[in-house]
Amino acid sequence: MTEYDVVRVFCGPRGGYGNELGVVRDGSVMPERSDRQEFAAKLGFSETVFVDDPERGVIDIYTPTLRLPFAGHPCVGAAWLLDVPELVTPAGVVGARQDGEFCWIEARVEWVPPRTLRQYATAAEVDDLAVPPKGEWVYAWAWEDEAAGRVRARAFPGRDDLIEEDEATGAAALLLTDRLGRALNITQGAGSQILTAPQPYGWTEIGGRVLLER
Repeated sequence: MTEYDVVRVFCGPRGGYGNELGVVRDGSVMPERSDRQEFAAKLGFSETVFVDDPERGVIDIYTPTLRLPFAGHPCVGAAWLLDVPELVTPAGVVGARQDGEFCWIEARVEWVPPRTLRQYATAAEVDDLAVPPKGEWVYAWAWEDEAAGRVRARAFPGRDDLIEEDEATGAAALLLTDRLGRALNITQGAGSQILTAPQPYGWTEIGGRVLLER
């Protein structure tokens, strides 16, 4: 069995919740994309990261069914685990920094595949949503406190795998931040927390707590 770590990314204020991420620190043990895809499907996390160069932060990201050029929670988790100032992804170079209990990455909105951002009138409506039909990647959100930038959100990937709802999705949070043009404090899923902040020249920071699970 290939060795891997599991971290929880975008944990809540008390350390609970967060989105699990598998990280294979030695990607050389599984160099072929087909083998990586099969392994990611076997683990069953929403994403799994393979580290191809730990010093330079070169990573490769997979869902159970496809390879991603960029994804938010895998980058935050990998940056925290490797403790590097940047990550190299197929989409581009992702800046990274540690700030107290939070790990932050800096990425660009054009790296994110299309998502449907669907606004609801109240957080309660988002809470009550059933999983929508497959085929459309939906980020459902509502203001909890617009003046304070507090958002309630849930994410439904709509893929043909076992991930009906994604607990915490940095890439979708990046899209919402770009659309609204302001910093956000997002509560997603069962209780995960994602922080975002627009930066100059088209960059956006995404931050959260990361804990090593095993």
